[in-house]
Amino acid sequence: MPLLTFPNPHEMALSIRATALVFEDSRSNELLERIRLVAPSEANVLIIGETGTGKELTARHVHELSRRRKGPFIAVNCGALTDSLVESELFGHEKGAFTGALSSRAGWFEEANGGTLFLDEIGDLPLATQVKLLRVLQEREVVPVGSRQARPINVRLIAATNVRLEEAVEAGRFRGDLFFRLNVAILELLPLRKRPGDIMPLVKHFLKTYGNRLGAPDIGISPSAERALLLHPWPGNIRELENVVHHAVLVCRNDEIDVNHLHLSRLESGSGFCARKDSDSDPFEQALLAFFEEGTPDLYARIEHLIMRAAYHYCHNNQLQTARLLGISRNVVRARLLQYGELPSGSARSDASPGPD
Repeated sequence: MPLLTFPNPHEMALSIRATALVFEDSRSNELLERIRLVAPSEANVLIIGETGTGKELTARHVHELSRRRKGPFIAVNCGALTDSLVESELFGHEKGAFTGALSSRAGWFEEANGGTLFLDEIGDLPLATQVKLLRVLQEREVVPVGSRQARPINVRLIAATNVRLEEAVEAGRFRGDLFFRLNVAILELLPLRKRPGDIMPLVKHFLKTYGNRLGAPDIGISPSAERALLLHPWPGNIRELENVVHHAVLVCRNDEIDVNHLHLSRLESGSGFCARKDSDSDPFEQALLAFFEEGTPDLYARIEHLIMRAAYHYCHNNQLQTARLLGISRNVVRARLLQYGELPSGSARSDASPGPD
């Protein structure tokens, strides 16, 4: 099972970034294959996904699989740069270019020369900076603040966003020409709730990590706790999962994590780019999530019973109409209705009930 981690993940306790990424789920394996195809090229890469899904780890993996692997990998969070200093940080500045510029300084593009520059949260860049970034990508050179002399650069750009850049372009917050310059090789990281096959491998990784740190390497997890972890929507994605496991390791007894050791949030699933897709869920999905949270026994059978009974009554007790509504055969409808006691046992009556055929 491929596992990606930061060199020193223990130093990132207060970070919101994912510190580990696995590729066990089939959709994660599809992403891994796409990374392997994209990495050897020199194309700009745009990584999209919610916060905590592992965008920086993915960018690092692209770098490690590229021909630039021996060069530097520089990660910059655009959302943390102030509007007044963002250009100086990215492109550098000359001595005296502004108050406080006591000496010349290279920007992140020059620092990443020969390697890869990862710009996280690129949608937060001011429009004026976006214009200059576009020129850098087109001309392959930077002009430091306070200088008239362009400096050539040899950098591969990987950008990441947790918002829909297309919507930002339509709203006038992001330049369309820059979007199309970035939108070459796309890597979309699904939220954790959409790749459930990765959940337990990540849990086991974090159990081992924090168990070893606390001198308890053999901590296990109960079946009920495992079910709760698999059913949780994980609005904070991998980072939230790591925090939940860390807390559980701290409070559990007898070297086994039970469901009462899990501190699961009640926030709605997702934020940013992928959240808008999930926030449109209909009331039926919300009802299902409520059932999941309750841990209802024999859940599938109960849901099937409710659907069949509701559809049958909606169709005025007409079996044929119920079958058409649900897209199944009338024989299946009849068998289920008999099973649920909605029809007298051995009854031959099928469509005599009120309601048109």
